[in-house]
Amino acid sequence: MNLIQEAQHAYLNRVTRRHFLKSAGAGLGAIAFSALGADTVRASGATMADGPHFAPKAKRVIFLHMAGGPSPLELFDYKPELARLDGQDCPESLLEGKRFAFIRGIPKMLGPQATFQQYGESGAWMSNHLPHMANVVDQIAFLKAMHTDEFNHAPAQLLVHSGSPRLGRPSMGSWVTYGLGSENENLPAFVVLLSGGAAPDAGASVYGSGFLPTVYQGVQCRTKGDPVLFLSDPDGIPRHLRRRSIDAINAINRQHHEEVGDPEILTRISQYEMAFRMQTSVPEAMDISHEPEYIHQMYGTEPGETAFSNNCLLARRLVERGVRFVQLFHWGWDSHGAGESEALNGGFLKRCQETDQPVTALIQDLDQRGLLEDTLVIWGGEFGRTPMLENRTGSDNPYVGRDHHSDVYTMWMAGGGVQGGITHGQTDEIGYSAVNGRVHVHDLQATILHLLGFDHRRLTYPFQGRDFRLTDVHGHVVHEILS
Repeated sequence: MNLIQEAQHAYLNRVTRRHFLKSAGAGLGAIAFSALGADTVRASGATMADGPHFAPKAKRVIFLHMAGGPSPLELFDYKPELARLDGQDCPESLLEGKRFAFIRGIPKMLGPQATFQQYGESGAWMSNHLPHMANVVDQIAFLKAMHTDEFNHAPAQLLVHSGSPRLGRPSMGSWVTYGLGSENENLPAFVVLLSGGAAPDAGASVYGSGFLPTVYQGVQCRTKGDPVLFLSDPDGIPRHLRRRSIDAINAINRQHHEEVGDPEILTRISQYEMAFRMQTSVPEAMDISHEPEYIHQMYGTEPGETAFSNNCLLARRLVERGVRFVQLFHWGWDSHGAGESEALNGGFLKRCQETDQPVTALIQDLDQRGLLEDTLVIWGGEFGRTPMLENRTGSDNPYVGRDHHSDVYTMWMAGGGVQGGITHGQTDEIGYSAVNGRVHVHDLQATILHLLGFDHRRLTYPFQGRDFRLTDVHGHVVHEILS
């Protein structure tokens, strides 16, 4: 056998059936990638849902999460009977069979640490801690009998945002972008903004993509410095050279994909391309300095600072540019009373002052721009607070607080197909248990997806041998609050 024949024989030995199928599969993937073109999500190679199951009322979501569990007894749920019981021993019947994070023994009852008044045509009760929000109560649907399965922060936050108290599930924003895709190929479909001095207790998992392709994970943006870390070109690297370097990297990635057929490589290519486009689009979207002065006064914003007010204005700017899901986390609502920073008569008041004006401005601003009609705004924490005083500290402690309470708490929704000026659900005379209208976290998720045009039972993704969904095997739409 001569040298040419030996080379041909070696080549034919390499081209086995397995190698042929692998190469053919990769080739088809490359063809699909080229055909999908400018659609960012589909060009990533990621699986995407077929779109809404029915006509949606909402096109986008702004979720305002008050991390730590704000007390509804100081905000929305007026309980004069609790004021009458202030300082009395808690009845043992309220403690039997219950689990608390910190309460031990027999605590004292704690009356409302606020005054209340009714506002609007709906006559909604609001505390003196939220004077601005009182002006928009007729645009809000209150869910006053929310309940959850968890009484510690991280698992409760995970349950709200991923449908499971354990790590590994996709977040709500990921499910929504998987279902609807993006409206702007130059901006992330799912943006996360943090304030309050710390990240959520559950970390980045509350906006992660879990087992969904990573193209659906939330992108954290900052209001100080580069909006996204490493967004700017390195010193001495002009933009045209950055373009050439990305082209070279993606050429290698495409070659790698042809060899192994891993769809995550296509996601990586898409993310490099998105990052390059974001260098122009994100700084413009995140720059609030050019907003008119009346808008800054309306929100109480200070350009260049990391603040909840700035994030609310950014949320409006992002949704009007086509961002599908904007998640705001404002940390610091954990009001145990162990010290000034976490007391109902201390840090809690600061959190109210930080959020009251910008939340109100966000609703009014969306409304005046015609965006509230199809933008769903959600406000709430991961659980509520007990009507009894937390008793970890001595009687001489000047600060007061409440323990975690999973049985009942308040969330609210506005815009995006929600009926304003209504209250759904009612608690007992001390705000300890639900009397009617109980809404579980999975019911909230089912309702959000319904407003976006999805049957929550049908928005699924195959993983480890079964179809998963945000609501797991639970959830009922709360039709009573829909317009």
